[in-house]
Amino acid sequence: MSVFGWLNDQLLRMTWLNDLVGAGVAAVGLDPASRLGGSVQFFAYDVIKIFILLSVLIFAISYVQSHFPPERTRAMLGGRSGLGANTLAALLGTLTPFCSCSSIPLFIGFTATGLPLAVTFSFLISSPLVDLASVILLASIFSWPIALAYVAVGLVVAIVGGTIIGRLGMEGQVADFVRNVPVAGEAATMTQGERLTFAKDQVVEVVHRVWPYVLIGVGIGAAIHNWMPAEMISALLGQDKWWSVPVAVFVGIPMYADIFGTLPIAEALVGKGVGLGTVLAFMMAVTALSLPSLIMLKRVVEMPLLVTFTGVVTVGILAIGLIFNAISNWFI
Repeated sequence: MSVFGWLNDQLLRMTWLNDLVGAGVAAVGLDPASRLGGSVQFFAYDVIKIFILLSVLIFAISYVQSHFPPERTRAMLGGRSGLGANTLAALLGTLTPFCSCSSIPLFIGFTATGLPLAVTFSFLISSPLVDLASVILLASIFSWPIALAYVAVGLVVAIVGGTIIGRLGMEGQVADFVRNVPVAGEAATMTQGERLTFAKDQVVEVVHRVWPYVLIGVGIGAAIHNWMPAEMISALLGQDKWWSVPVAVFVGIPMYADIFGTLPIAEALVGKGVGLGTVLAFMMAVTALSLPSLIMLKRVVEMPLLVTFTGVVTVGILAIGLIFNAISNWFI
């Protein structure tokens, strides 16, 4: 095994933790190979691993993010337009470990400064979809090729989606109050101590917000992994079923959860034979098109723009899901 593979197993996959949890399950009289024992091991291992990685990653990313407050981000995007601006907005979105609902206030602030809709929507799509923490967590559960592929397709959805919305000339579909929101001036530069405090506070805030979804997601994943027959899941959502991707998107949109809560479910589904594209489509639908975030977005844009945004992103997710199901043998 290469040094990189060993580090990946020990630091990201935490195989040592899985062995430790398995020994603990056996010590209390449960057989890790049984359904009940396996469920307990899956749940305990994934919960502990996700919260350890989440805390470390959010701290590191928030420290980096402290160098890019909204005012500086707006300044970086100001005066830019076209594909380059959309790409930069999508990339900046990866530095924000927010859910889609948390991204909407930033969308309002960017729009109030006069940034083009194409740019603001590229950011709005990318921010909840492709943050750096979720990428590393994806690598810890699946592999780096899958994690990097997820980043690539997420950025493509954000850039292409923002470009299409910009080309449609729907600037008049933004609520009037958004244009009149006061714009803050240049943010004060943080000291080193303030950056560390900011990073720590972000860890507390994010963990406090996502812990219910992580527990629910891991619980569902444990149930799928140990109690649902692979034949039944494969018959419903197998890679060869053309309807699996649309069903995954349809099921994902009404849900409200961070990507951290969907990862354990995705892990269990792939283990039961569900196509990689189907799983990625489900994760993207939950994070980018959750019903609560669409309800919030309806307060700041008119219905034609909301429908256009939802339609463009949905078509992009469906296309990505179908393509990845067709080429999943490259990754698994």
